Amino acid sequence: MSTQVPPTGGVADHLAAVLALRELADQLEDAAVERAMGQGWSWGQVAEALGVTRQAVNKKHLPRLAVAGIELRRRHG
Repeated sequence: MSTQVPPTGGVADHLAAVLALRELADQLEDAAVERAMGQGWSWGQVAEALGVTRQAVNKKHLPRLAVAGIELRRRHG
């Protein structure tokens, strides 16, 4: 079985840049969500700021925030 070397230059470089930007955006989102939750923001507030549902934010970030020991605001009622 031979291993193919990924192409370089032109479109390959553009696609690599897209991947790098996605990774950076994920890191920035993680840091911003962690900071917001650490400052007492609700899942709904974070979701609205990111333009997604509360459930999407919770699903994506809750496991990481729990491991990081971030105290989360609880819903009442």
